[in-house]
Amino acid sequence: MRVAIVGGGLAGFVGYLTLVRGGVEPEEITVFSPEPDPAAAWRRRAGAIRQTHMRSESDGHCLPTTFPGLAVRDAARRRSLRPLVQSVCDRYHPTVEDFLAHVEELRVDSGWTERLLPARVGRICPVQEGFDLDGHGPFGHVLVATGHPGLALPEELRDDPRAVHSYETHDYAESVCIVGAGLAAATEWLNALAAGAHVVSVRRRQPVRRPLNVPRMYLTKRGLRSFRRLDPVARAGLLRTLLAPSYPPGSAWDAPLECARGEGRFRVEASVNGADQIICATGFLRGYRNDPLLAQLVDENGLLTVDGWIVLADDSTIPALTDRSRTLAVCGVAGQYAYPAADTLAGARFAAHSFLRRCRTR
Repeated sequence: MRVAIVGGGLAGFVGYLTLVRGGVEPEEITVFSPEPDPAAAWRRRAGAIRQTHMRSESDGHCLPTTFPGLAVRDAARRRSLRPLVQSVCDRYHPTVEDFLAHVEELRVDSGWTERLLPARVGRICPVQEGFDLDGHGPFGHVLVATGHPGLALPEELRDDPRAVHSYETHDYAESVCIVGAGLAAATEWLNALAAGAHVVSVRRRQPVRRPLNVPRMYLTKRGLRSFRRLDPVARAGLLRTLLAPSYPPGSAWDAPLECARGEGRFRVEASVNGADQIICATGFLRGYRNDPLLAQLVDENGLLTVDGWIVLADDSTIPALTDRSRTLAVCGVAGQYAYPAADTLAGARFAAHSFLRRCRTR
Protein backbone atom coordinates (compact mmCIF):
# COMPACT_ATOMS: atom_id res chain seq x y z
CA MET A 1 0.00 0.00 0.00
CA ARG A 2 1.37 3.41 -0.99
CA VAL A 3 -0.46 6.54 0.14
CA ALA A 4 -0.05 10.12 -1.08
CA ILE A 5 -1.33 13.35 0.40
CA VAL A 6 -1.36 16.21 -2.11
CA GLY A 7 -1.07 19.40 -0.09
CA GLY A 8 0.77 20.09 3.15
CA GLY A 9 -1.54 22.56 4.87
CA LEU A 10 -3.63 21.89 7.97
CA ALA A 11 -6.10 19.59 6.19
CA GLY A 12 -3.29 17.45 4.81
CA PHE A 13 -1.59 17.49 8.21
CA VAL A 14 -4.73 16.22 9.95
CA GLY A 15 -4.99 13.55 7.27
CA TYR A 16 -1.42 12.42 7.88
CA LEU A 17 -1.83 12.30 11.67
CA THR A 18 -5.06 10.32 11.31
CA LEU A 19 -3.46 7.78 9.00
CA VAL A 20 -0.49 7.24 11.32
CA ARG A 21 -2.70 6.88 14.39
CA GLY A 22 -4.86 4.42 12.43
CA GLY A 23 -1.98 2.09 11.76
CA VAL A 24 -0.59 3.21 8.40
CA GLU A 25 3.20 3.16 8.59
CA PRO A 26 4.71 6.63 8.06
CA GLU A 27 7.11 5.14 5.51
CA GLU A 28 4.14 4.29 3.31
CA ILE A 29 2.99 7.93 3.17
CA THR A 30 4.33 10.66 0.87
CA VAL A 31 3.19 14.25 1.39
CA PHE A 32 3.60 16.56 -1.60
CA SER A 33 4.12 20.10 -0.32
CA PRO A 34 6.51 22.93 -1.20
CA GLU A 35 6.02 24.31 2.35
CA PRO A 36 7.33 22.29 5.33
CA ASP A 37 5.22 24.09 7.95
CA PRO A 38 1.60 22.85 7.79
CA ALA A 39 0.41 26.01 9.55
CA ALA A 40 2.33 28.45 7.34
CA ALA A 41 -0.58 29.76 5.25
CA TRP A 42 -2.99 29.76 8.19
CA ARG A 43 -0.40 31.54 10.37
CA ARG A 44 0.02 34.33 7.82
CA ARG A 45 -3.71 34.88 7.47
CA ALA A 46 -4.41 34.77 11.20
CA GLY A 47 -1.55 37.19 11.80
CA ALA A 48 -2.80 39.57 9.12
CA ILE A 49 -6.20 39.98 10.79
CA ARG A 50 -4.73 39.89 14.32
CA GLN A 51 -6.79 36.80 15.20
CA THR A 52 -6.40 35.80 18.86
CA HIS A 53 -8.69 32.75 19.32
CA MET A 54 -9.96 29.86 17.24
CA ARG A 55 -13.55 30.09 16.01
CA SER A 56 -13.94 26.32 15.82
CA GLU A 57 -14.58 25.87 19.54
CA SER A 58 -13.43 22.57 21.06
CA ASP A 59 -12.58 21.16 17.61
CA GLY A 60 -9.85 23.76 17.06
CA HIS A 61 -6.94 21.31 17.00
CA CYS A 62 -5.20 18.85 14.68
CA LEU A 63 -5.44 15.64 16.69
CA PRO A 64 -7.19 12.70 14.96
CA THR A 65 -9.93 12.55 17.64
CA THR A 66 -12.16 15.37 18.78
CA PHE A 67 -11.57 14.92 22.52
CA PRO A 68 -9.52 15.85 24.52
CA GLY A 69 -8.11 18.44 22.15
CA LEU A 70 -6.20 21.33 23.68
CA ALA A 71 -8.40 21.71 26.74
CA VAL A 72 -6.52 19.09 28.79
CA ARG A 73 -3.18 20.82 28.32
CA ASP A 74 -4.73 24.20 29.09
CA ALA A 75 -6.39 22.82 32.24
CA ALA A 76 -3.08 21.41 33.47
CA ARG A 77 -1.25 24.66 32.81
CA ARG A 78 -3.91 26.78 34.53
CA ARG A 79 -4.61 24.19 37.23
CA SER A 80 -8.30 24.65 36.55
CA LEU A 81 -11.13 22.42 35.38
CA ARG A 82 -12.75 25.28 33.51
CA PRO A 83 -11.19 24.44 30.09
CA LEU A 84 -12.39 20.84 30.41
CA VAL A 85 -15.93 21.91 31.30
CA GLN A 86 -15.94 24.34 28.38
CA SER A 87 -14.68 21.60 26.07
CA VAL A 88 -17.41 19.15 27.08
CA CYS A 89 -19.98 21.89 26.41
CA ASP A 90 -18.24 22.74 23.09
CA ARG A 91 -17.46 26.25 24.28
CA TYR A 92 -13.69 26.06 24.51
CA HIS A 93 -11.79 28.39 22.16
CA PRO A 94 -8.02 27.80 22.15
CA THR A 95 -5.82 30.81 21.61
CA VAL A 96 -4.03 31.14 18.30
CA GLU A 97 -0.73 30.99 20.20
CA ASP A 98 -1.68 27.68 21.84
CA PHE A 99 -2.93 26.28 18.56
CA LEU A 100 0.27 27.10 16.67
CA ALA A 101 2.41 25.64 19.47
CA HIS A 102 0.27 22.50 19.30
CA VAL A 103 0.81 22.21 15.52
CA GLU A 104 4.55 22.61 15.92
CA GLU A 105 4.73 19.92 18.62
CA LEU A 106 2.80 17.49 16.44
CA ARG A 107 4.92 18.32 13.40
CA VAL A 108 8.15 17.54 15.26
CA ASP A 109 6.88 14.41 17.04
CA SER A 110 5.02 12.81 14.10
CA GLY A 111 7.81 12.48 11.56
CA TRP A 112 5.94 14.84 9.22
CA THR A 113 9.08 16.48 7.85
CA GLU A 114 10.59 13.13 6.85
CA ARG A 115 7.52 12.31 4.77
CA LEU A 116 7.56 15.53 2.75
CA LEU A 117 8.42 15.69 -0.92
CA PRO A 118 9.00 19.41 -1.66
CA ALA A 119 6.95 19.58 -4.83
CA ARG A 120 3.63 20.93 -6.07
CA VAL A 121 1.58 18.36 -8.00
CA GLY A 122 0.27 19.60 -11.34
CA ARG A 123 -1.42 16.46 -12.64
CA ILE A 124 -3.04 13.35 -11.18
CA CYS A 125 -3.29 10.58 -13.76
CA PRO A 126 -5.24 7.34 -13.16
CA VAL A 127 -3.13 4.27 -13.97
CA GLN A 128 -3.67 0.56 -13.55
CA GLU A 129 -1.96 0.42 -10.13
CA GLY A 130 -3.59 3.58 -8.76
CA PHE A 131 -2.51 7.14 -9.58
CA ASP A 132 0.57 8.74 -11.05
CA LEU A 133 1.46 12.18 -9.62
CA ASP A 134 3.71 14.06 -12.02
CA GLY A 135 5.80 10.95 -12.57
CA HIS A 136 5.78 9.88 -8.91
CA GLY A 137 4.03 6.70 -7.91
CA PRO A 138 1.94 4.83 -8.55
CA PHE A 139 -0.01 5.44 -5.35
CA GLY A 140 -2.97 3.24 -4.52
CA HIS A 141 -4.63 5.85 -2.30
CA VAL A 142 -4.48 9.64 -2.79
CA LEU A 143 -5.93 12.35 -0.57
CA VAL A 144 -6.17 15.75 -2.27
CA ALA A 145 -5.82 18.58 0.26
CA THR A 146 -4.90 21.58 -1.87
CA GLY A 147 -6.69 24.17 0.29
CA HIS A 148 -8.09 27.50 -0.81
CA PRO A 149 -7.10 28.33 -4.40
CA GLY A 150 -6.39 32.02 -3.73
CA LEU A 151 -7.66 35.26 -2.26
CA ALA A 152 -10.81 36.85 -3.69
CA LEU A 153 -10.50 40.50 -4.61
CA PRO A 154 -13.41 42.45 -6.14
CA GLU A 155 -12.65 43.11 -9.79
CA GLU A 156 -13.46 46.81 -9.47
CA LEU A 157 -10.84 47.23 -6.74
CA ARG A 158 -7.94 45.31 -8.32
CA ASP A 159 -6.23 48.46 -9.59
CA ASP A 160 -7.15 50.71 -6.67
CA PRO A 161 -3.89 51.67 -4.87
CA ARG A 162 -5.83 51.98 -1.58
CA ALA A 163 -6.91 48.34 -1.60
CA VAL A 164 -5.35 45.49 0.37
CA HIS A 165 -6.76 42.07 1.18
CA SER A 166 -7.46 41.43 4.86
CA TYR A 167 -5.30 38.28 4.75
CA GLU A 168 -2.28 40.27 3.58
CA THR A 169 -0.06 42.12 6.08
CA HIS A 170 -1.28 45.67 6.64
CA ASP A 171 -1.70 48.50 9.13
CA TYR A 172 -4.64 50.91 9.37
CA ALA A 173 -5.09 54.40 7.92
CA GLU A 174 -7.08 57.19 9.57
CA SER A 175 -10.17 56.32 7.56
CA VAL A 176 -10.80 52.72 6.49
CA CYS A 177 -13.44 51.20 4.26
CA ILE A 178 -13.84 47.47 4.96
CA VAL A 179 -15.56 45.42 2.25
CA GLY A 180 -17.19 42.20 3.42
CA ALA A 181 -19.40 40.93 6.24
CA GLY A 182 -17.90 37.67 7.54
CA LEU A 183 -15.59 36.87 10.42
CA ALA A 184 -12.54 38.49 8.82
CA ALA A 185 -14.53 41.67 8.19
CA ALA A 186 -15.90 41.76 11.73
CA THR A 187 -12.40 41.24 13.11
CA GLU A 188 -11.11 44.06 10.94
CA TRP A 189 -13.85 46.43 12.11
CA LEU A 190 -12.63 46.01 15.67
CA ASN A 191 -8.95 46.12 14.70
CA ALA A 192 -9.30 49.37 12.78
CA LEU A 193 -11.42 50.97 15.52
CA ALA A 194 -8.87 49.94 18.14
CA ALA A 195 -6.18 51.59 16.00
CA GLY A 196 -8.16 54.85 16.13
CA ALA A 197 -9.56 54.78 12.61
CA HIS A 198 -12.93 55.90 11.33
CA VAL A 199 -14.51 52.79 9.78
CA VAL A 200 -17.07 52.29 7.04
CA SER A 201 -18.47 48.79 6.55
CA VAL A 202 -19.45 48.05 2.95
CA ARG A 203 -21.57 44.93 2.52
CA ARG A 204 -23.99 43.44 0.02
CA ARG A 205 -26.07 41.75 2.71
CA GLN A 206 -26.61 41.67 6.43
CA PRO A 207 -24.23 39.12 7.97
CA VAL A 208 -25.55 35.98 9.66
CA ARG A 209 -24.77 35.72 13.38
CA ARG A 210 -23.79 32.20 14.40
CA PRO A 211 -20.93 30.65 16.41
CA LEU A 212 -19.57 28.55 13.53
CA ASN A 213 -19.39 29.19 9.81
CA VAL A 214 -21.80 26.26 9.28
CA PRO A 215 -24.88 25.65 11.50
CA ARG A 216 -24.30 22.98 14.14
CA MET A 217 -27.00 20.68 12.80
CA TYR A 218 -24.85 19.92 9.73
CA LEU A 219 -22.10 18.63 12.03
CA THR A 220 -24.42 15.93 13.40
CA LYS A 221 -25.33 12.56 11.88
CA ARG A 222 -28.96 13.59 11.56
CA GLY A 223 -28.09 16.86 9.86
CA LEU A 224 -25.70 15.15 7.48
CA ARG A 225 -28.34 12.60 6.51
CA SER A 226 -30.75 15.37 5.56
CA PHE A 227 -28.01 17.15 3.62
CA ARG A 228 -27.06 14.00 1.70
CA ARG A 229 -30.64 13.23 0.74
CA LEU A 230 -30.64 16.34 -1.45
CA ASP A 231 -30.09 16.00 -5.17
CA PRO A 232 -26.90 17.63 -6.55
CA VAL A 233 -28.51 20.91 -7.58
CA ALA A 234 -30.37 21.31 -4.28
CA ARG A 235 -27.24 20.38 -2.31
CA ALA A 236 -25.17 22.99 -4.15
CA GLY A 237 -27.87 25.58 -3.53
CA LEU A 238 -27.89 24.84 0.18
CA LEU A 239 -24.09 25.08 0.28
CA ARG A 240 -24.28 28.54 -1.28
CA THR A 241 -26.71 29.55 1.45
CA LEU A 242 -24.57 28.07 4.23
CA LEU A 243 -21.49 29.87 2.97
CA ALA A 244 -23.05 33.30 3.39
CA PRO A 245 -20.89 35.69 5.47
CA SER A 246 -21.23 35.17 9.21
CA TYR A 247 -19.59 35.98 12.51
CA PRO A 248 -20.38 35.00 16.12
CA PRO A 249 -23.04 36.73 18.21
CA GLY A 250 -22.20 38.39 21.48
CA SER A 251 -21.29 41.64 23.21
CA ALA A 252 -17.59 41.16 22.49
CA TRP A 253 -18.43 42.10 18.91
CA ASP A 254 -21.46 44.33 19.40
CA ALA A 255 -20.36 46.58 22.28
CA PRO A 256 -17.30 48.11 20.53
CA LEU A 257 -19.31 48.71 17.36
CA GLU A 258 -22.15 50.40 19.24
CA CYS A 259 -19.69 52.57 21.12
CA ALA A 260 -17.91 53.57 17.90
CA ARG A 261 -21.23 54.21 16.18
CA GLY A 262 -22.16 56.57 18.99
CA GLU A 263 -18.86 58.39 18.54
CA GLY A 264 -19.43 58.71 14.80
CA ARG A 265 -16.51 56.38 13.98
CA PHE A 266 -18.44 53.42 12.53
CA ARG A 267 -21.19 53.28 9.93
CA VAL A 268 -22.53 51.00 7.21
CA GLU A 269 -22.67 52.06 3.56
CA ALA A 270 -23.65 50.38 0.32
CA SER A 271 -20.54 51.21 -1.71
CA VAL A 272 -16.89 52.14 -1.39
CA ASN A 273 -16.30 55.78 -0.55
CA GLY A 274 -13.27 58.08 -0.48
CA ALA A 275 -11.58 56.48 2.54
CA ASP A 276 -7.79 56.51 2.81
CA GLN A 277 -7.66 52.71 2.80
CA ILE A 278 -9.81 49.87 1.51
CA ILE A 279 -9.52 46.48 3.20
CA CYS A 280 -11.08 43.66 1.20
CA ALA A 281 -12.30 41.09 3.75
CA THR A 282 -13.74 39.13 0.86
CA GLY A 283 -12.36 35.68 1.61
CA PHE A 284 -11.18 33.22 -0.99
CA LEU A 285 -11.78 32.26 -4.58
CA ARG A 286 -14.33 29.45 -4.81
CA GLY A 287 -14.90 26.57 -7.15
CA TYR A 288 -12.73 23.84 -8.62
CA ARG A 289 -12.01 25.98 -11.69
CA ASN A 290 -9.77 28.20 -9.58
CA ASP A 291 -7.64 25.21 -8.54
CA PRO A 292 -5.50 24.10 -11.54
CA LEU A 293 -5.08 20.55 -10.23
CA LEU A 294 -8.81 20.01 -9.66
CA ALA A 295 -9.65 21.64 -12.99
CA GLN A 296 -7.25 19.20 -14.69
CA LEU A 297 -8.89 16.24 -12.94
CA VAL A 298 -12.34 17.31 -14.07
CA ASP A 299 -11.39 18.08 -17.66
CA GLU A 300 -9.29 14.98 -18.32
CA ASN A 301 -11.65 12.53 -16.63
CA GLY A 302 -15.07 14.03 -17.38
CA LEU A 303 -15.98 14.26 -13.70
CA LEU A 304 -19.48 15.22 -12.64
CA THR A 305 -19.69 18.76 -11.18
CA VAL A 306 -22.38 21.12 -10.00
CA ASP A 307 -22.13 24.88 -9.45
CA GLY A 308 -18.37 24.84 -8.88
CA TRP A 309 -18.17 21.69 -6.76
CA ILE A 310 -16.92 18.26 -7.80
CA VAL A 311 -19.67 15.76 -7.01
CA LEU A 312 -18.28 13.47 -4.29
CA ALA A 313 -19.50 10.31 -2.60
CA ASP A 314 -20.52 10.59 1.05
CA ASP A 315 -17.04 9.43 2.12
CA SER A 316 -15.42 12.34 0.20
CA THR A 317 -14.15 10.12 -2.63
CA ILE A 318 -14.48 10.85 -6.35
CA PRO A 319 -16.75 8.00 -7.54
CA ALA A 320 -15.51 7.81 -11.13
CA LEU A 321 -11.89 7.37 -10.02
CA THR A 322 -12.38 5.23 -6.91
CA ASP A 323 -13.00 1.49 -6.84
CA ARG A 324 -12.12 -1.56 -4.76
CA SER A 325 -8.44 -1.28 -5.63
CA ARG A 326 -7.77 2.46 -5.41
CA THR A 327 -8.97 5.64 -3.72
CA LEU A 328 -9.02 9.28 -4.75
CA ALA A 329 -10.52 11.48 -2.03
CA VAL A 330 -10.82 15.23 -1.51
CA CYS A 331 -10.61 17.07 1.79
CA GLY A 332 -10.56 20.71 2.82
CA VAL A 333 -12.66 23.39 1.18
CA ALA A 334 -13.01 21.40 -2.08
CA GLY A 335 -14.73 18.63 -0.11
CA GLN A 336 -17.77 20.64 0.98
CA TYR A 337 -20.06 18.68 -1.34
CA ALA A 338 -19.63 15.69 1.00
CA TYR A 339 -19.35 17.59 4.30
CA PRO A 340 -20.55 21.21 4.55
CA ALA A 341 -17.87 22.15 7.11
CA ALA A 342 -15.07 20.46 5.16
CA ASP A 343 -12.91 23.60 5.35
CA THR A 344 -12.66 23.28 9.15
CA LEU A 345 -10.41 21.08 11.28
CA ALA A 346 -13.45 18.96 12.15
CA GLY A 347 -14.11 18.54 8.44
CA ALA A 348 -10.51 17.50 7.84
CA ARG A 349 -10.91 14.81 10.49
CA PHE A 350 -14.12 13.56 8.90
CA ALA A 351 -12.50 13.13 5.49
CA ALA A 352 -9.33 11.66 6.99
CA HIS A 353 -11.17 8.94 8.90
CA SER A 354 -13.16 7.97 5.80
CA PHE A 355 -9.92 7.85 3.82
CA LEU A 356 -8.24 5.76 6.53
CA ARG A 357 -11.01 3.16 6.38
CA ARG A 358 -10.41 2.69 2.68
CA CYS A 359 -6.63 2.49 3.12
CA ARG A 360 -6.97 -0.18 5.81
CA THR A 361 -9.48 -2.36 3.96
CA ARG A 362 -8.08 -2.21 0.41
